[in-house]
This record gives sequence, structure tokens and C-alpha cells, in this order.
Amino acid sequence: MERHSYGPDPAQFGELYLPSAERALGTVVVIHGGFWRARYDCSLGRPLAADLAARGYVAWNLEYRRVSVGGGWPRTLDDVAAGIDHLADLGVDTARLVAIGHSAGGHLAVWAAGRSRPRVALTGVIAQAGVLDLVTAATTGVGHTAVLDLLGGRPDEVPDRYAAADPLGRVPVPPRVVCLHSAADDEVPIAQSRAYVAAAAAAGGDAVLIETAGDHYTMIDPSTPDWALALGAVAELLPSR
Repeated sequence: MERHSYGPDPAQFGELYLPSAERALGTVVVIHGGFWRARYDCSLGRPLAADLAARGYVAWNLEYRRVSVGGGWPRTLDDVAAGIDHLADLGVDTARLVAIGHSAGGHLAVWAAGRSRPRVALTGVIAQAGVLDLVTAATTGVGHTAVLDLLGGRPDEVPDRYAAADPLGRVPVPPRVVCLHSAADDEVPIAQSRAYVAAAAAAGGDAVLIETAGDHYTMIDPSTPDWALALGAVAELLPSR
């Protein structure tokens, strides 16, 4: 594993996992969750990144500034954009690039797919129990005050921030979006993914929901069938050449 900084803040870095194979199958950005809060960090993504590298992918386990440690609006989003764009300087394949994000990381991954004029563009996204409808999440208390803390207020107080940050309001995005979500998830309701997929389809986008059998956290356990579904989605989005 190699650590690379993409900015001066201690949280602006990523961990690059390289496969042993001479030719990688593609590159996967791993974006951890934790409701954008400081107490959760990229250690959540390390088992996933290591497993991806063992299977032949380059994995970029991305850290970013979180709420109460320099993050929040707009810095958390800026960091994810800068961290993905930094791959252009690392000599890895950016033509075949998928982001996989869990929970709040799912929000950040889908948001990143809709950026205008990115230096590095995603060719696919996998949202694992993603927070993809920020307005509803804020008004119904998903993650308690997590969305309010990220964006600095309620939807009626900072509507422009919600318009810029909410994946549901920014459909469609260019790449295919695969949403993995469990009906038994008691942290982020599956209604978040259902609403996003419905809105994306209505806007002419390419998005699909795959219901998983576990819970919110089995998504990020490499020993589970839920992670196997994520691997299958990665293989679909990055087919062998």
C-alpha cells in the first residue's frame, strides 16, 4: 500500500493498493461512510481495498475532511473531487474507473459521478446503502443531524447547497449507477436507493437497484454475500478486455 497526499490537510490523502498482476483490471475508488463524521475514517475501506487489489484491481482508498475536522460544506465534496482527480498523477488506469461508496460514501460517489468537467471522470458507480436523497434524509432524521451538519442547515435554510449536493436532484449522471441496499437496513432506509433509481430512470439515466440480504454493515464485510454482490457489480462495470 502506498499513501499519497492530494492536499495540505492531514485528512487529504488516499491509500493506493496495487495488484500483483502485471495488468490491472481497472481502478476502483473506495469511499468510506460514517455520515461524514470525524470519528469514522478510511480504516473502514481498507479491507475492501485490499480485497479488490487481491482480485486484480487498483484500489484507491480515499480519505477526506469530515464534519468537525475541517470538513462540511463545501470542503468534504471538494476533497472527494480532488482525491479522485489526483489519480491522474499516479500513473494508474483512469479510463476504466469505478467508485464504490458505502452509506455517506455512497452519496459522495454518486455526487462525484455528476461533476461537470472533471479532470478524471468515473465510468461507473456502486452505492452501498447510499444516502442519495438528502432532502428526505434531512427532514426524516437519517443519521440524526448528519445531513444538517454536512450542509449547515435545513433544506429551506440552504436550498442552494442541497441543490448542489443532493444526488436525487442531479439526475441523470453520465455513468451507470448500481445501488446495493437491504430492506433490513435500519441505518439508511432502502427508500433512499429506491427514490434515486426511480428519479434517475425518469430522467433517462442508467441506474439499477439490487436488494441485498444482509444489513447496513454486511456491505463492507469482505466475507459476506453482500460484498460478493458488490464484486459482481465491479466486474460488470469493468469487464475484462
